[in-house]
Amino acid sequence: MRILGAILAVASVGLAIVGSVTFLVQREQVLQEIDARLLSQVESLQTVAGAGSSPSANPTPGTTTATDDLSIEDYDSVAEFLHAAVARLVPGRNEASVAVIDGEPRYRPQTLSGFDISDDQALIDRAVSETRRTGDTVIGTAVTSNGSLRYIAIPVTMEGDDAEGIYLRAVDLEAELTSVTAAITTFWVAAVAVLAAMGIVGWFVMGRLLSPIRQIRETADAITIDDLSPRLPTQGNDDISDLGRTVNSMLDRLEGSVDVQRQLLDDVRHELKTPITIVRGHLEMMDVRDVDDVENTREIGMAELDRMTRLVEDIDLLAAAEGGDLDLTEIDLAILTARVGELVTVIPGHTWSVEQIGEGTVRADQDRLLQAWLQLADNAAKYTPDGSPIEIGSAFVDGSARIWVRDHGAGIPPALRHRIFRRFDRAHGKRTVGGSGLGLAIVDAITKAHGGHCAVTDSPGGGATFTIHLPLPTTELPAPVRAGDVVLQREASG
Repeated sequence: MRILGAILAVASVGLAIVGSVTFLVQREQVLQEIDARLLSQVESLQTVAGAGSSPSANPTPGTTTATDDLSIEDYDSVAEFLHAAVARLVPGRNEASVAVIDGEPRYRPQTLSGFDISDDQALIDRAVSETRRTGDTVIGTAVTSNGSLRYIAIPVTMEGDDAEGIYLRAVDLEAELTSVTAAITTFWVAAVAVLAAMGIVGWFVMGRLLSPIRQIRETADAITIDDLSPRLPTQGNDDISDLGRTVNSMLDRLEGSVDVQRQLLDDVRHELKTPITIVRGHLEMMDVRDVDDVENTREIGMAELDRMTRLVEDIDLLAAAEGGDLDLTEIDLAILTARVGELVTVIPGHTWSVEQIGEGTVRADQDRLLQAWLQLADNAAKYTPDGSPIEIGSAFVDGSARIWVRDHGAGIPPALRHRIFRRFDRAHGKRTVGGSGLGLAIVDAITKAHGGHCAVTDSPGGGATFTIHLPLPTTELPAPVRAGDVVLQREASG
């Protein structure tokens, strides 16, 4: 309603300005035509002793104007001249004339095609007063009992005659402006009809155009923390349809984020429940009089608390990795590979070797990438038999950088590989080694933050190869992946 009201207000102001300007211009044109007609109709009058032919000609006192049709020299008195002028200059429709001598109306046309002003004493007195004051012809407008009149008063004098004569001619403005008034009235009627039509049509058009916004509001009202599934219908290519698609995309991201947070809370609750239960159970069953039992319970409690501490630290690392706050720099992959090769040698129980070194640079956060690579190495060391060899390596293949850790343990069945990057999940569904269960989830989050993905394949001779694929600076980044999704890609060994 506010938009429609503003449009109608602007349209009303525009129509009012157009109508007013048009009326004023046409009215002025009519007035000019009336003045020209008044002047042309009295050109036959001869005036002397201070009279002029027209107010615009700045007449000089003593000048005369005459025609063959009517000459003041042919008459013996002002009264005779004015009588002849009134008789000869017959007023047309909407016009009137009268001859005034010494302030009194003396002669009027016998044939009245217009109207009579001989009894309009107020107009006569005004004309006499103005001509006496100026001594010249006067044109003016007066509101009388006959309506609004446009008049001309011409003083007439003659040598040897003391009478003061005035030829007064008037035009009815209201009658002359009838056509203009009718036109402007028609304009306003049409303007009101147009505004009404604009209001009716605009109401339905605005309702149709703004209906998607109402749908956005209704959808927003329907969304709750328990149900984030409502989406907006998107049709067309206008700005409101684009807004609907943007809102749907926002809701997708919001739903994915909420799902991830719910899953994280469920997993954390599940993981914390076990150590709390263990510690509580041992404390309830502990014999405070038995020193060995107290010491044993203390060791168990400290171990469980240490595990919870590691869990909280890993959750913090995972949240930071998923936040995507990276310090990207150009990293020499060969130097990074050599560095990782030095660090993994301190992990006991396995023979470590660098299988391949990639020559080139990648744009990445060195600390985060080093953390992910070492996490893969630690994970391989935990899940492979002691004494088995583990290789690390890097290479540039098919427009991407790859870093990997290859072990020779039991391997991971293809049917279970989709689970290993989940939080608190393991391929075999049980804890045979220590850890929070967040290691591979952290690796996956760091990799996705770099625009890459993780893949698990079989190692030659048995085992599993974990590979991190990173896009090169000249490679177009893949489409964003919603949080919580896992991208797995089977690749050929090596």
